[in-house]
Amino acid sequence: MLLKRGILERIAEGSISLVFRRWRRPSVKTGGRLTTSIGIIAIDALDPVSAEEIGDADARRAGYASAAELRNELSGRPEGQLYRIAVRLVSADPRIALRADDRLGAEEIATLQTRLDRLDGAEPWTRRAMELVASEPGLRAADLAEAVGLDKPAFKARMRKLKALGLTESLDVGYRLSPRGRSLLKGLGDTERCS
Repeated sequence: MLLKRGILERIAEGSISLVFRRWRRPSVKTGGRLTTSIGIIAIDALDPVSAEEIGDADARRAGYASAAELRNELSGRPEGQLYRIAVRLVSADPRIALRADDRLGAEEIATLQTRLDRLDGAEPWTRRAMELVASEPGLRAADLAEAVGLDKPAFKARMRKLKALGLTESLDVGYRLSPRGRSLLKGLGDTERCS
């Protein structure tokens, strides 16, 4: 489930505790967690509802002035089952602390290299992508994708895996290496020079 930055910020401050979505099949489940740019969001409840069941109190908990306003927005997406999703912020984004940890020893560099090798599979891309991001922070995802020979959606999905390892950070446009990512690239370079 994707949530816009403004909605995430309001969840973090506590002014939004419900989200409504139409899905053919839910992309979250009760008890699940979402890792977002503002932190870990808990999914406390996922209930199928009809638009008519939404009252003004639920609408306000979702950030709308009235049920009519919320129903009007939902009418633009008529397909699928409507769900009421109870959400709350449970902790900070653990990737933030991970990104800042640039003290990588030889063992951690080797572990990360193994993880990158697994991500690469049959078509290596991780090292090239990280080097491009290091040399041109903020380069558009489409340009980065083309440079590593992937289509943009596949590239962005793969970059999320680097972000999960604390190696990159998303910018408004493009990416940059985190301190951890810069340390890893330096460590990999040092390892190659010693080989």
